[in-house]
Amino acid sequence: MTMSMHERIRTEIERKILSGVLAPGDRLPTEHELMTEYNCARMTVNKALSALAAAGLLDRRKRAGSFVARPRLHAMVLDVPDLMQEVLRRGQAYKFQLLKREIKTVKPKDVKTGGQDGFDLGPGKVLVLAGIHYADGRELAVEQRSVNLAAVPDIQHVAFDSEPPGSWLLHHVPWTDAETRISARAADEQLAALLHLDRGAPILQIERRTWRGKDSITSVQQAFRAESYDLFAKFSAQQVADR
Repeated sequence: MTMSMHERIRTEIERKILSGVLAPGDRLPTEHELMTEYNCARMTVNKALSALAAAGLLDRRKRAGSFVARPRLHAMVLDVPDLMQEVLRRGQAYKFQLLKREIKTVKPKDVKTGGQDGFDLGPGKVLVLAGIHYADGRELAVEQRSVNLAAVPDIQHVAFDSEPPGSWLLHHVPWTDAETRISARAADEQLAALLHLDRGAPILQIERRTWRGKDSITSVQQAFRAESYDLFAKFSAQQVADR
């Protein structure tokens, strides 16, 4: 069977991406250049590029062109992922930059059922942390985290120069229960500046709390670039019935 021109263009570009000839972040030739190379109409080129974008292989940007999409990180919705390990498993370089570190005392009257800065962890001393996760030198997510120091006193002495707070907690403090909230939002001015996005750009927000028995361990809010992270869950009908 003869392959149509748009399928040929799509296949050849896809092969270059999957083989590594075109790396994540590389800019493709312009539509006009592809029209000249394949001696075809703009509609044919556009159809091929649209198919690649729909498959998650291209990131098409108005007035900027088409770029090879950076790999998404996948995390189980029903798990507490180690973000550093997720990045490393993708073959990317990982870095965490600590932006804020302070200890706060939460009084009983200030405890909230939800929120930031440890007010949802219960009364007592709380370590409040803020930082940025990087993948291959590019901002991946902004993190705001609070840790219950009554449950995890050793964390106040950790520098987080070799691993981020989430990874340290997973390696040192076993958790028994967790809850996760997933939402979409537009980047405000502060998030946009930290992630180098346009204000109003789409953000995937993950909010999570963990417990060890009755003790709250940590409360974290992570704001991801929407194109760089997704979540999935696989479970059986029997698992749901057993809950």
